[in-house]
Amino acid sequence: MDDPILDARDVHAWYGSSHVLHGVSLQIGRGETVGLLGRNGMGKSTLIRTLLGHVAQRDGSIVFFGQDCSRAKPHEVARRGVAYVPEGRGVFPNLSVRENLLMAARPAAGSRGWSYERVLQTFTRLAERTEHLGAQLSGGEQQMVSIGRALMTQPELIILDEATEGLAPLIVEEIWRVIGQIRRDGIATLIVDRDFRKVLAHSDRALVLQKGQVVMAGSADALQAGADLAAYLGV
Repeated sequence: MDDPILDARDVHAWYGSSHVLHGVSLQIGRGETVGLLGRNGMGKSTLIRTLLGHVAQRDGSIVFFGQDCSRAKPHEVARRGVAYVPEGRGVFPNLSVRENLLMAARPAAGSRGWSYERVLQTFTRLAERTEHLGAQLSGGEQQMVSIGRALMTQPELIILDEATEGLAPLIVEEIWRVIGQIRRDGIATLIVDRDFRKVLAHSDRALVLQKGQVVMAGSADALQAGADLAAYLGV
């Protein structure tokens, strides 16, 4: 792949004495959407946290935008244009919706940029709750804030970790609609979600982790058609 946004090669990571990632490699090109699949406990969240600098990898290399970030801190990765929507949403409970969104804002260049106004137009529920505190929001509304806040950093790459987990079906459909919009905007995306069919439908490529190793990788269409996918995902 020419000039990838993310080029991670042979990444190993540990939690204490537990060897969790075993030589994982992952590349994401500009504007590309990649799905990360696997059953619980197979290393998906650990890989994301390692890429972002929350877990220190001991072997391999992690390069963002041509710069070695193998030892970078999370804020240094973020400054390079990487946004993260965590599984726990990370909304500040004592800040209003407006404050949660504006705290991360960077200038929006052009009509494809994500301004405060555009986020409210996209998530109309939030437009009615701009002065509500984070603690007063439903889980779905908190997830909208988390995604909107990430978009307002004007990222080149956004990482979504279980963005639909535990949400009502109507909210889940709303989140997938916005993920599709992010893809059309040309923002590179890494998606982790339990609904592998939705992940593949919104992805260009995907890879499957099994016990911290990549056991399948390829185009989303090829993986969807593969006979082994169900066995690796336990479905």
